[in-house]
Amino acid sequence: MRMPRTTLEQWAVLQAIVDQGGFAQAAEHLHRSQSSVSYMVSRLQEQLGVELLVMVGRKAQLTDHGKALLRGAAELLAGAHRLEHTAASLRQGWESEIGLAVDVAFPKPLLLRALARFTQSVTQTRVQLREVVLSGADEALLDQGTDIVIGTRVPSQFLGKLLIDVDFIAVAHPDHALFQLGRALTMDDLRRELQIVARDSGTSKPRDDGWLGAAQRWTVTSMETSADMVASGLGFAWLPRHVIQPMLDAGRVAPLPLIEGGARRVPLYLVAGKPGQIGPAARELSEILQDCVLGG
Repeated sequence: MRMPRTTLEQWAVLQAIVDQGGFAQAAEHLHRSQSSVSYMVSRLQEQLGVELLVMVGRKAQLTDHGKALLRGAAELLAGAHRLEHTAASLRQGWESEIGLAVDVAFPKPLLLRALARFTQSVTQTRVQLREVVLSGADEALLDQGTDIVIGTRVPSQFLGKLLIDVDFIAVAHPDHALFQLGRALTMDDLRRELQIVARDSGTSKPRDDGWLGAAQRWTVTSMETSADMVASGLGFAWLPRHVIQPMLDAGRVAPLPLIEGGARRVPLYLVAGKPGQIGPAARELSEILQDCVLGG
């Protein structure tokens, strides 16, 4: 591998000359002698074979070549500062990566808002996001790489707290046969129709939460696909209100008039994947998620 002929220090000195308006000002800013600053830039130009600065009166200005090259160097300098910041954070115990598993019922806008805030406050930690359904959250807790889980329950031997309640409602297309009955619906009425359910992403002990035992069942992998199928008239489903509210407002789907059970509230819990070992970055993301749910 060929080593660079120039150094970050040389580019930083050139940047200081431009920012401060001259060699003397840059030398004072950098706490160096003016001769050392002049030599460093002279050496940089010699190594590159390109003139970088010209004197206009008493002020040093970049040539066109200098402007182009310093723009690229600014990215290198910023990257070096980020590396040093990351190293300092790692010395203090911040994780380089955390695993996050989130049930698909959790409102996506809240998740995106939380991740955006986390990125701004913790720049050195990567997030591995996994979307799960039902027992997929339980399995994620058994994965040593998962630090935070948002799921429908807190398994034994894990620590967690209620994060949010999600309202599910039974819906179908307004022209669906169930509405043609013209009366309050029973569970027997539903069992005779096609039900669309989200597939449990877990594999060891999958659950059928919400399935009525209907003779016809179609299984999908996302809430959005289920909502689209319902809106097209293919079947009925229980779906999170926050997912289908635009379809309800547009009249593309309608709540089913069930005698009971037309709406259900599903709790989602924030669970620590490594009880007693949660790191500062995972703790920060947990606090941000809770704050976003509370409207912060």
